[in-house]
Amino acid sequence: MTDKTNRIGIDIGGTKIEGVLVNDAGTVLSSCKTPSRPGEEQVVEDICKMVSALTTDSVPVGIGIPGQVNYLTGQVDNVVNLAIKHLDLAERVSSRTKSPVRVENDVNAAALGAASIVASELSEGSSVAFVNLGTGLAAGLVVSGAIEHGASGTLGEIGHLPVDPNGFQCPCGQRGCLETVASGGAVSKLWPSQNPPMPELIDKAAHGDHLAREILGKVVHAIADTVQITMQAYDPSLVIIGGGMARTGQPLLDAIIAELDRRAADSPFVASLDMPGRLCLAPVNQPIGAIGAALAAM
Repeated sequence: MTDKTNRIGIDIGGTKIEGVLVNDAGTVLSSCKTPSRPGEEQVVEDICKMVSALTTDSVPVGIGIPGQVNYLTGQVDNVVNLAIKHLDLAERVSSRTKSPVRVENDVNAAALGAASIVASELSEGSSVAFVNLGTGLAAGLVVSGAIEHGASGTLGEIGHLPVDPNGFQCPCGQRGCLETVASGGAVSKLWPSQNPPMPELIDKAAHGDHLAREILGKVVHAIADTVQITMQAYDPSLVIIGGGMARTGQPLLDAIIAELDRRAADSPFVASLDMPGRLCLAPVNQPIGAIGAALAAM
């Protein structure tokens, strides 16, 4: 028998695959994890095994995955960490599970999941932006509970805005992209002595380490640029900071807010945006990517 209210969401990362079964309210009924394996056939096989583990019913399946995702067709291209060049992911999974499948970019899925948890008290029709400070930098926008994709599906690719004054070379071919400073991958290169680097970097800077202060200043300035660009471009009700760097917690949020307050002190216009009042961290230890993927399948 098919349960028409439940949905499965699967979040595919470079090291693990996480899946959830949710009801029509988005409540997680069960979950599971498995290490991810590179290769197109391996990814499809692992997804199908996870679907079977979560339910024996035929229910809609949502998948969040990095790379270039055509959300209309479910095709995925250039998932480097998983050795995927081109994969008809929705068709392949649907043919094996006999379930309808929707595929979303992983940041968009995380945006939808985070918004469903953090923004539950916002008014109907509100917009929520999710800034993912992970290995790279990207954003997702959710309006009235639905993902916004833009005309070409690249809405939110703010990591490749070439505006950072440091002018570091970016793999995309440009110089000065925000991602070259305001991302977990960038901070690991700038402060390679610790993994993850951000907690130690903040601590060392607070205790007077000159190099740590210099690097932290660059990173926080670029993150604040990212937040300000997001605020002014989309004017969301809320901006949620997520991704691996966000696990640093309140010290990171405090550093970002201090930089935003500094900017507001110099500009009545910036002060009128109330950016600190519209900024928060994504919930920790919740499968927001998998939850968002499930919600996208509804």
